[in-house]
Amino acid sequence: MSLRTVRILLWLPLVAFLIVLGLVSSGLIKPHDASVHSRMVGNPLPAFSLPSTRAGQAPVTSASFADGKVRLINIFGSWCVPCAVEMPQLVELKREGVIIDGIASRDTPADSLAFLKRYGDPFDRIGDDKTSAVQIAIGSSGVPETYVVDGKGIIRAQHIGPIQPQDMADILAAMKDAQ
Repeated sequence: MSLRTVRILLWLPLVAFLIVLGLVSSGLIKPHDASVHSRMVGNPLPAFSLPSTRAGQAPVTSASFADGKVRLINIFGSWCVPCAVEMPQLVELKREGVIIDGIASRDTPADSLAFLKRYGDPFDRIGDDKTSAVQIAIGSSGVPETYVVDGKGIIRAQHIGPIQPQDMADILAAMKDAQ
């Protein structure tokens, strides 16, 4: 073995260590996004019909989203702490004229209505999704999640997690793009 080969072999473990250190550091600086994005974005809402959480209101159906109006669908639960965190932003969006429909996931109507009485009620309609079947069908992996739906009933955007004040401009921009 030549002297040059020996020198290269001596430095090889250090080079390998530096490469591994660089990969680990890059993962710590910019962690991988573990969010599960819906494959339904760009597709029509799947067919569904949910009973209303509010007594006397008509069911919330997928067909009712093809009415020419851009709106939000917000999936929430009264048991969900981040859902309470986003309520002020949803109430503000409603004040700005945004139509918001809610889907109460794995909840009871009484608990959903008590939650909205406590934190504010931004919803025009609320569908009762007791088994999360609609939530799963539109590609939601958790609550809260919010979807922008255009006037033809096509999902145009997804927001994963609670809507924070800094997210408001992006939500409004996505709604404008969906018109």
